[in-house]
Amino acid sequence: MIFETLKPKVEAVISNTKETVDERLLKLCQLLQTNIHYYNWVGFYFRNGKKEELKLGPYVGEPTEHTIIPFGKGICGQVAVNNKNFVVPDVSAQDNYIACSLTVKAEIVIPIFVNGENIGQIDIDSNTADPFTEADERFLEFVCKQVATIL
Repeated sequence: MIFETLKPKVEAVISNTKETVDERLLKLCQLLQTNIHYYNWVGFYFRNGKKEELKLGPYVGEPTEHTIIPFGKGICGQVAVNNKNFVVPDVSAQDNYIACSLTVKAEIVIPIFVNGENIGQIDIDSNTADPFTEADERFLEFVCKQVATIL
């Protein structure tokens, strides 16, 4: 499975202390988007200081105007509040979905915890309908745990 072959590559990117945190996060986004064909937009959102909002971090894919997302708004904003993975097989069926692109069909968002606190998340959009499986969730949880070690 592709996820097992990517795990050591994720660890290698994270452990490269010659690069800044943002450089490593961007490399992770590139690694995932390049190797998983249905990961069309890959990015990180982080809590914006003490504010009840998320701020866009490193990402790859189409540019987005959603650089600040209030807690509770959209899929990312909901994950910031409920601290749970959110897999959306069909974004058109979600009432609280923020459209980034007309080509996006599905989304998965996994929170990142540091010392038990939800400080951000990885957000992935797919132009393929219903592509995400439990294997994606487990792999992205692994990625988020790795990311947490450098934040």
